[in-house]
Amino acid sequence: MRHDCRMISQVFILSSQGDHLIYKDFRGEAGSDVVSIFYEKVTALTGDQPPVVMSHNDLHFVHVRQGGLYWVATTSADSSPFTVIEFLNRLTALVKDYCGSLSEKSVQMNFALIYELLDEVVDYGYIQTTSSDVLKNFIQTEAVSSRPFSLFDLSNVGLFGAETQQSKVAPSSAATRPIQSSREQGGKSEIFVDVIERMSVVIGSTGLLMKADVEGEIRVKCYMPSCSEMRIGLNEEFSIGKSQLRGYGAAVRVDECSFHQAVRLDEFDSHRILRLCPSQGEQTVMQYQLSDDLPSAPPFRLFPAIERDSGGRLLMYLKLRCDLPPKSSAINVCATVPVPKGSVSLSQELSSPDQSAELKLQSRAVHWQIPRFPGGTQLSALFKLEVPGLSSASMLEVGPVGLSFELPKLTATGLQIRFLRLSPVQPGPSQRWVRYVTHSDSYTIRI
Repeated sequence: MRHDCRMISQVFILSSQGDHLIYKDFRGEAGSDVVSIFYEKVTALTGDQPPVVMSHNDLHFVHVRQGGLYWVATTSADSSPFTVIEFLNRLTALVKDYCGSLSEKSVQMNFALIYELLDEVVDYGYIQTTSSDVLKNFIQTEAVSSRPFSLFDLSNVGLFGAETQQSKVAPSSAATRPIQSSREQGGKSEIFVDVIERMSVVIGSTGLLMKADVEGEIRVKCYMPSCSEMRIGLNEEFSIGKSQLRGYGAAVRVDECSFHQAVRLDEFDSHRILRLCPSQGEQTVMQYQLSDDLPSAPPFRLFPAIERDSGGRLLMYLKLRCDLPPKSSAINVCATVPVPKGSVSLSQELSSPDQSAELKLQSRAVHWQIPRFPGGTQLSALFKLEVPGLSSASMLEVGPVGLSFELPKLTATGLQIRFLRLSPVQPGPSQRWVRYVTHSDSYTIRI
């Protein structure tokens, strides 16, 4: 028998600890024990990135990680894994649209809504639709918000005027409202635009920048009952490839750029304007990439000193400098420092009370947490590690240091939203928001 490439046997969602949050069997081809089999397989693998597709007998497990959860589909041996991966990514986007956010708590609180979504999206293993616009006509269950939504108890709230100022930044939690809550808000018209960039950097032990890649996207989340055409204006100096630079301001260059099929580009070449009629929910309207280049200095520099004291302890003195502009800050900074095998305990001296550090024996690394790191400042930490039998060879096991962080209100490429306009003008009050954020995808400093 030939199996259709769209056929899905089961869909389930697991927490990072393996707790069963959602389980839906569409075809009765395999037992519920496959959930435990999948979790055993995925946790038995070494390394941070387990394979997306794994097999057990004649069944394939296809999974993606989103919101700290495993989103898994099982399918027959003849099915296309690429179709299933695309389906799982659309399913996570739908759950985010309807529940407001992706987390274990939001899935637990909205399990009835998610089961209703699965009933509409998949019929006897065949994918029907993953369009928010189509599904809103059938989904009846209201979302339960995992946190109350209020724009007025948040700092740094900024509204678009006629022209967008880059200092006007929406709060990061402003767009985590379920799309159906617009029913309760009396059709309140709002549009959120996120410019999200992910930075991959490798800095050598001499401080030389060895690799710098940036991947970015512009996401639109629409809460308008019926949305007219939207025009998004980018920097006039925005250029693609190594062709002649445009405009008169600071150049904003990317190597590659792609657009959602709904985006009209007739004004892009001349004026750098994207035109589209956004559907309700979230969609990525543009993706871009910059390779082997950063327009400005890397956001962090590390100055390490590693030695052994007279008592045989390993001493690590780390000075971390934030090279962002003085009015900017990095948040949720975490430096992960691999340490020698056999490390048993850690004592520390940190330069400010809001920092914290711990030795995680399972991953054999010290994690140094900095909640907020202002630009133009420097922080330091002295770590003293008890390592029985510490030798010169084992001291070479220290590093490289990995940094994770968020840079709110900043883009590494310099891409900015110049304006955001709706035409014709929407009747009644409408609000337009923008947020810029750069995340660390991989930021490695060799020592």
